[in-house]
Amino acid sequence: MTSFALPHELHGDGAHKVFAVHGWFADRSAFTPLLPDLDRTAFQYALVDLRGYGAARADSGACTTGEAALDLVQLADRLGWRRFSVVGHSMGGAIAQRLLTVAPHRLRRIVGVSPVPASGLDLPPEQWELFADAAHRPENRRAIIDLTTGGHRPAAWLDRMVERSLACSDPKAFRAWLDSWAREDFHDRVEGVPVPALAVAGALDPALSADLLRATWLAWYPRAELHELPCAGHYAMDETPLELIRVVEDFLRADQDEDDDRAGGPA
Repeated sequence: MTSFALPHELHGDGAHKVFAVHGWFADRSAFTPLLPDLDRTAFQYALVDLRGYGAARADSGACTTGEAALDLVQLADRLGWRRFSVVGHSMGGAIAQRLLTVAPHRLRRIVGVSPVPASGLDLPPEQWELFADAAHRPENRRAIIDLTTGGHRPAAWLDRMVERSLACSDPKAFRAWLDSWAREDFHDRVEGVPVPALAVAGALDPALSADLLRATWLAWYPRAELHELPCAGHYAMDETPLELIRVVEDFLRADQDEDDDRAGGPA
């Protein structure tokens, strides 16, 4: 079996290692708006391109959340990361949860930004057609982005998001990923896992709302937290980057605080 390494870029040199995993509509550039203001002293972030996206656009694979979780573990081994956290957006949030089935002992914390639940999404027939045809219809991608940001964003931004999505994704892989993140239900394999898990919802996103995450994420994970960003939709990295960084890094930092408490205080 040919060894495959996810294309990635590293930011920071902190002791707390963190994977940043993009969603269905973007490659690692989804996290570009966050880069200037990340804490590079406390954390080292690895931004990855999943199969079919970005620098891995031509790399074939099953394009499933399970395969992606194994790809991340293999990359962690290459990087020498014994333990790490994962921040995943949307589809990337489902991949973060898949890691709970593969290597829970290596996970410090997981964060889902508008995460798809481990149960998938039960899209009604008309929405399924909208999503499935988005692989080859730019207007469908635009409609989905507009819908999941509450119809609040300017036309030029919607157009730019669609252009980025088309440029960074392979249409066949894009379509294949949909079957995995929307239709696969593995929540019974992660329910009760005690890894601390933060779900970040955008108040303007009707598809992956705080109510949905209360019924899934908070119900499954005993150490789960939920934070709702009042001015964000589905794309908090673009819509409210500073608020997102604060919420996510405060949650990740709590891991070190807990370690200090168990050790009797910081060294």
